[in-house]
Amino acid sequence: MTTDTTVRIDRRTTAVLDDQHVGDIRGALGTIKAGDSAPRNGLSAKLKTLLAIVGPGLIVLVGDNDAGAFATYGQAGQNYGPKLLWTLLLLVPVLYVNQEMVLRLGAVTGVGHARLILERFGKFWGAFSVLDLFLLNALTLVTEFIGITMATRYLGLPTVPSVVLAAAVIIGAAFTGSFRRFERIAIFFCLGSLTLIPVYVFAHPAPAEMLGGLVPSRPAGPGGMAELMLLIIAIVGTTVAPWQLFFQQSYVIDKRITPRFMRYEKADLWIGLVVVMIGAAAIMGIAAAAFAGTGTAFSDTAGVTNGIEAYAGRTAGALFAVALLDASIVGAFAVSLSSAYAIGDVFGMKHSLHRGARHAKGFYAVYAGLVALSATIVLIPGSPLGLLTTGVQTLAGVLLPSATVFLLLLCNDKAVLGPWVNGRLTNLFTSVVVGVLVVLSVILTASVLFPDLSAGQIFLIMAVSGGIGVLTAGYALVRRRSAAPIDRTGRAEWRMPPLQYLPPPELSIGRKIGLTALRTYLLLAMALVVVKLVQLALG
Repeated sequence: MTTDTTVRIDRRTTAVLDDQHVGDIRGALGTIKAGDSAPRNGLSAKLKTLLAIVGPGLIVLVGDNDAGAFATYGQAGQNYGPKLLWTLLLLVPVLYVNQEMVLRLGAVTGVGHARLILERFGKFWGAFSVLDLFLLNALTLVTEFIGITMATRYLGLPTVPSVVLAAAVIIGAAFTGSFRRFERIAIFFCLGSLTLIPVYVFAHPAPAEMLGGLVPSRPAGPGGMAELMLLIIAIVGTTVAPWQLFFQQSYVIDKRITPRFMRYEKADLWIGLVVVMIGAAAIMGIAAAAFAGTGTAFSDTAGVTNGIEAYAGRTAGALFAVALLDASIVGAFAVSLSSAYAIGDVFGMKHSLHRGARHAKGFYAVYAGLVALSATIVLIPGSPLGLLTTGVQTLAGVLLPSATVFLLLLCNDKAVLGPWVNGRLTNLFTSVVVGVLVVLSVILTASVLFPDLSAGQIFLIMAVSGGIGVLTAGYALVRRRSAAPIDRTGRAEWRMPPLQYLPPPELSIGRKIGLTALRTYLLLAMALVVVKLVQLALG
């Protein structure tokens, strides 16, 4: 039996906020002792190291294929067959680059995403990042429990005991007082996502059609171009969610991963990407095969499950329901933890799975409270679950650009990342992604406020936003040419100094204008969306 080595941290030399974030890496599948600097020369040594590191990337990305993803990908497959598979291919580099940046921030700084935003951009953005994450995560958790109720009802299980048991499993997994035990439980459930593979075999979508779906096209379907555009936006919003950034950064810190093992964590990301893309493609393909030629309109994931049973048999339907149940639980793990980590970061509470509940009461209270509240809402008769689901999708779309903007700014902050700051290509790619996300966010917000938005109006929004984006890119390019080259020397040993020693952030006039515009847009968009949701609730 190995004993955990926790290193007492010196607040004068490290930015790490919780001393349990430094010590042995005790992953689900292996241990790396603190201070281990031995070379990994052979394949066996490298594999053992990878097994010890695996977890953060796998959990965050498999958690992305949650109940909301089942609904979105199921709708895409049911309405358009496999012809939207190409959207998943386009999202692979987006997911990887975003998660690689938060991985780098976590390993190099030792400070969570929410706290870095607070320290570098002020109280407004710090409070906004935590509040919007907390609200969005609470609503997202409700959708996870909606998925749990749909799955258990299909399987013939009583709703109330099933929801209570699921909530107990989600809470109990974190309350073990052991990071390793939690990660083992989480990875076990991650492996449950492979249940989709036999369902795919039962449904046997045509291989030629699946391959054809990887080629970008504009498929015909219900609702015309406007409906198609909104579904593509939903796929983007489902696949690239704000909670992922907060969870991954904090979980990497809690696992005690340092820059020395960053390339192994990048491999972990790729493992997660492969699993999540196989799952997403499988859901689209299964739904496409089950509803091909039926003309049945999408209703919800329960309807997809029933359609699979009608097409491929009861066993296929049951396995799909099990996969939905499993995905909802994994999603709940990650979403709840991202909130608890963020609250702990910002308020300076102890926030580590290495601690028992007695030693991190606030952290565990946030985690358990969110899960219990969401489960309770789902069980209340007459709860507006459909409206809550709409609210999740809309708020996620509205808030995602801000999360990505701050991620990009932090990864260019030399005081925070030093020689680990983004290179030119990463900045170029991420800037394009931010621009696209802003456009999609505006379209999604407009579609909620104006449900009859036409395809022409959508393209007008895209054209205007594109013009603004070109002007902004030109300005940034001119400024970038005058920037000094990045000095990468000493990168292996460089870590962010304590927060109190960081120099004030340098915000150019352009960035100040951009942040002011972003603040105005977010406040206005959120206010309008909330008003619209209230109107819908009141009928």
